[in-house]
Amino acid sequence: MDSLEDEIVSVLYIAREISVYKIPSLKANEGHRANDWGDLANPLWKGRLRIVEKAGGAILLFEDSQTVFARADYDPMKPSVDAVLDSSRYFVVRVEDSGKRAYIGMGFTERTDSFDFNVALQDFTKRAKAALNPPSPTTDTPSPHLPAGPKKDYSLKEGQTFSISIPGKSSKSGGTSLLASSGTGSTASSGSIPLLPPPPGGRR
Repeated sequence: MDSLEDEIVSVLYIAREISVYKIPSLKANEGHRANDWGDLANPLWKGRLRIVEKAGGAILLFEDSQTVFARADYDPMKPSVDAVLDSSRYFVVRVEDSGKRAYIGMGFTERTDSFDFNVALQDFTKRAKAALNPPSPTTDTPSPHLPAGPKKDYSLKEGQTFSISIPGKSSKSGGTSLLASSGTGSTASSGSIPLLPPPPGGRR
């Protein structure tokens, strides 16, 4: 087995204790069932499971305090882990060693551990697929809802005024100036808006 020493790895998941089972061959057109594995209280092996990520992908490592019992490369395009049909705590894992391939059963004591295991694989799968299909670079293209051409400046220049028409009022200019020039006197024209008187005082 290849050593992971001298490589930069990230630990994606750790299960302190999992059980490994010898499983029967899969029948045609049927999924795996943990109930077919015999006595689940008497596993083939017990130990720790780690999922580590390195430059080449992710690896499932079945370890004890002394050695690596088995390993399985995890490829999101060809997953090496399958869930069983009758439990959320048991899985079938395809392991390979020196060109040889075998299928083993794996079981978690707690459902929370199996849930975290699934989440770790799903997160890695999302990142791996995103790396294979990166989004196209964004370009500053004009919006189809905006008119083409140079932007127009609608701001008022110094000394300019604008007028609006008020129903019922008329003047020679056809409107009432809202912005009076600096030379306007205190007398209001006939078309100006009258000011309301101040409110009455507290005393009558």
